[in-house]
Amino acid sequence: MRCPFCGFIDDKVIDSRPTDENSAIRRRRECTNCSRRFTTYEKVESLPIMVVKKDKTRQIFDRQKLMNGLMRACEKRPVSMEDLEKLVNNIEGQVCNSLKREVTSNELGEMVISKLKELDEVAYVRFASVYRQFKDINTFMDELRKIIGDK
Repeated sequence: MRCPFCGFIDDKVIDSRPTDENSAIRRRRECTNCSRRFTTYEKVESLPIMVVKKDKTRQIFDRQKLMNGLMRACEKRPVSMEDLEKLVNNIEGQVCNSLKREVTSNELGEMVISKLKELDEVAYVRFASVYRQFKDINTFMDELRKIIGDK
């Protein structure tokens, strides 16, 4: 860290503590050249995750957009907001922990579908019908048969 007073590169850390929101670490430093003290803040670098759509355009991952789609699928179903929040957190964590800066909308949709199937089968079919673009009643019935066959 370069001293803001004399420009010297070497310093020592006198004190470290988290900020009020625990979103950063506040460090008091002392320049080893001029002995003046200064404060720095250290926080995690957050790089946006991009979603590559089917038409090859890119959008920043938006957890609220994901939550809105799940809320529509779970409308009038016995699924709590807490369960939906956990599901979104789980998917967001999975995407962030993959260390990839881009995820395809197809990969994201498959993650959602696999988690939603465990949570509520009706919501799963609703989401799948939009996501997989069921063209007619036969594709809808095929999906229902898969669910029944899994039981």
